[in-house]
Amino acid sequence: MEILLIENLISLGSRGDIVNVKPGYARNFLLPNKIGIPVTAGNKRQIELEKEKAQKIRATEVLEAEQIKIKLSGVKVIISKKVGENGHLFGSVTNAEVASLLLEKGFKIDKHQINAGRIKSLGIHSIEVKVYSGITASIEVDVVALKENEKA
Repeated sequence: MEILLIENLISLGSRGDIVNVKPGYARNFLLPNKIGIPVTAGNKRQIELEKEKAQKIRATEVLEAEQIKIKLSGVKVIISKKVGENGHLFGSVTNAEVASLLLEKGFKIDKHQINAGRIKSLGIHSIEVKVYSGITASIEVDVVALKENEKA
């Protein structure tokens, strides 16, 4: 029996795929759980239209992400942190700190898109910013010692 998947199912395929399954599997699992629907010409056309729309949206998102990547590639942020006698930081530079500094520069980047790792020393560090799936930009973070009269 041919079934058009309307949800992603790891064992069968992804949304929009037409799969051949046994009638009992379709009747007892796929159809009642609204994971698949019987194949008809109208259903096929509907899924094709949705796929085309999703591809157009993805194409525009990729273009926007590439532009953001180009803008981000030359960005350098400076973070002042408290430092111990041996030059090590108290704590570390967090993704949230980098995200807030990028926001001040006009980039709306979520802290989960930043991979700062564990920066625990002074100096210039290169970190990765995930702009979009498969598109990453590299920015520089300059960690400097906090002066006595400044606030973090």
